[in-house]
Amino acid sequence: MADDDQQVAEDNTVPEAVEAEAEAPAEQAPEEQAPDEQAPAAKTKSRRHVPRAERRRRTKAKREPATARKPIARPAKPAAERGRRQERRGVVVSDKGDKTIVVKVDVIRSHPKYKKVVRRSVKFHAHDEGNSAGVGDTVRIVETRPLSKTKRWRLAEIVEKAR
Repeated sequence: MADDDQQVAEDNTVPEAVEAEAEAPAEQAPEEQAPDEQAPAAKTKSRRHVPRAERRRRTKAKREPATARKPIARPAKPAAERGRRQERRGVVVSDKGDKTIVVKVDVIRSHPKYKKVVRRSVKFHAHDEGNSAGVGDTVRIVETRPLSKTKRWRLAEIVEKAR
């Protein structure tokens, strides 16, 4: 009879253990599901630095076939014109060099920020073929190819002779 009591006791404990095991997974399942429902579906990766192969490609505009295009017509350019040469007007400061004069050109500009008129002078070395210009003359000089280390200008004309 004692054996029967033990079997009954064992039989009673087994169902309780099975019930406890059965209840535990049932309780854990809702806890596991709850964070999934709250979390976003899938985090998208930042697209700030995309590898070149994965970047979006823009489609190129289709050109007309070559037969339908008009021929390119360019007018002939004058042969002597190689670009507009700069001209300056200034006063001869020195004529000591042979075939060279130093011309002082005053540049008057308004300051970009303060709008005050700023005067500044620049000296240019100019080529004077005939040594015709003297100190104090007002002359017009034209930009030219480099003639020496410092000479990049040529005397175009003497506007006014000094008195």
